[in-house]
Amino acid sequence: MNTLAFEIESALDVDYALVHPQLCGMGGNRVMEDVFRSAEDDPETLVIVGACEPEAQQNLFQKLFRKTGFDQGHFVAVDIRGATNEGILKRLREKVEERVKPIEKRH
Repeated sequence: MNTLAFEIESALDVDYALVHPQLCGMGGNRVMEDVFRSAEDDPETLVIVGACEPEAQQNLFQKLFRKTGFDQGHFVAVDIRGATNEGILKRLREKVEERVKPIEKRH
């Protein structure tokens, strides 16, 4: 079993992590719809998705953003293609730090 979700939750300041084999498939879209709906009412929640090229992710989820009313400004796409678990953690950590530090400075 891949330990990536455990490693993300252990290493990063996140509420939870999940791994899906194909977000661009029907099942992946259902998962993302649930995630967007559960996060839409919390203005501080970021949904950080490690998958394909970030612009492709934005295009892929446009319909779900509209359908769920999720604020696209809270969507953070990270390209993790070809990365090992260690590389994925590094890329996610960089994005979390990039997005969270500006918020903390405002408080």
